[in-house]
Amino acid sequence: MKFLISNDDGYFAPGIATLAEALSRHGEVVVVAPERDRSGSSNSLTLDRPLSVRKAANGFFYVNGTPTDCVHVAVTGLLDFRPDMVFSGINHGPNMGDDTIYSGTVAAATEGFLLGIPSVAVSLAGKSGAHFATAAAVVDQLMQRLQASPFQAPVLLNVNVPDIPLDRLAGMTVTRLGRRHYAEPVIKAKNPRGDTVYWVGPVGPAQDAGEGTDFWALANNQASVTPLMLDLTAYGQLDGIKTWLHS
Repeated sequence: MKFLISNDDGYFAPGIATLAEALSRHGEVVVVAPERDRSGSSNSLTLDRPLSVRKAANGFFYVNGTPTDCVHVAVTGLLDFRPDMVFSGINHGPNMGDDTIYSGTVAAATEGFLLGIPSVAVSLAGKSGAHFATAAAVVDQLMQRLQASPFQAPVLLNVNVPDIPLDRLAGMTVTRLGRRHYAEPVIKAKNPRGDTVYWVGPVGPAQDAGEGTDFWALANNQASVTPLMLDLTAYGQLDGIKTWLHS
């Protein structure tokens, strides 16, 4: 198999090197990632300037753009082959619930999916970043299952792995996205020039974290595997909006 790997932490991040090593046991790997940390960039494309692609000493390509840029440029122009799969990660930190809307990690996988390629976003859900090897083992298990039973159509999977030793991992489970409370307030501060600046505050605590959610899985030492979709249509509101518009 041929894999395209990207992320939003940057081409120098330890997680992407771990992911590349894990997938190299299953096929050919090419890494195309942002030149710097682009966490929270979501699905943004750079349209106001050209993008440059350079190659690092370790063979990874890096782009002065977003995670979405990286996958788009790789698939539509840079590579001389079409990847069999796109992997994004391993992100340092969780991408669960509402976080997936903002996540550059998920966005890189989403771009692969939009281009018709099965895609997987992988995140290590912890602050310490101590157990990337556990996430790599989960990727290895997913690849073994995929090789035994390939996808019949492109899918988009969001995988979160608890930051714990592998021998404490209680397996994998299919989940839905949970929900958080509203985000915490912005943090107001002064820069060295005395100007008022604002830091985006931390995410709020989980509101919907019941059994079956990604939050629940991680709290129970399980890796969560959530299939995602991109149709944002609120089908349940179509008739009501139609009536409102024509009344």
